[in-house]
Amino acid sequence: MKNDTTKKLTGKVAVVTGASKGIGAGIAKHLAAEGAAVVVNYSSSKEGADRVVKEIVKDGGKAVAVQANVAKKADIDRLFAETKKAYGQLDILVNNAGVYEFLPLEQVTEDHFHKQFNLNVLGLILTTQEAVKYFGAAGGSIINISSAASTMAPPSASVYSATKGAVDTVTKSLAKELGARKIRVNAINPGMIETEGVHAGGFAESDFRKQIEAQTPLGRIGQTDDIAPTAVYLASEDSKYMTGETVVLAGGMR
Repeated sequence: MKNDTTKKLTGKVAVVTGASKGIGAGIAKHLAAEGAAVVVNYSSSKEGADRVVKEIVKDGGKAVAVQANVAKKADIDRLFAETKKAYGQLDILVNNAGVYEFLPLEQVTEDHFHKQFNLNVLGLILTTQEAVKYFGAAGGSIINISSAASTMAPPSASVYSATKGAVDTVTKSLAKELGARKIRVNAINPGMIETEGVHAGGFAESDFRKQIEAQTPLGRIGQTDDIAPTAVYLASEDSKYMTGETVVLAGGMR
């Protein structure tokens, strides 16, 4: 562990949505290692969130787990009320919670559409709407986890890619809207990252993975620790003049 004077986020409070596993868990741990007190949000995986909190605390950091489905306004309100109760302030929001489902056009349904848009887009907007009420006069940083799919738009991902294209646009628009309040809004667009979700979805050993690796200049899919340091950068004063940007982290794949 670094000492407090060399940590970039000492005295800051961060909420990371969907942080019980995968990219969100990696970001939560890295923010905590840099001195932030972290609210590890989860929707259903209490066990995963508790494990992330335990790891952070074991390493000398501060964290609490808070359940909330960020596709629901009442849950979002409770998430930030609990954050205020635990830590008294908010400086960093990482909108990481999301869902993906790939289906060919013939199989797209209203449910398939709404499930992804309600969480990936509406949930992100409503979470941000509530969070900005808690930022202080010094402003803060909002980091939206988008996806390289927003521009690569793979086949059978019309709805998912559309949600992430929306996230990129929302990021730019909110950066302009919130800049006067010293709130910066940026997005990270990961390529294929090896997470529990990728394994559960059957992508980890798939031909799709091999195809991605073949097209990626760095020759591999990503790991969560390929993403988290950039989130720390965007959360910290190192990026104080940066807003409205989308940072693609996909090993050079375009």
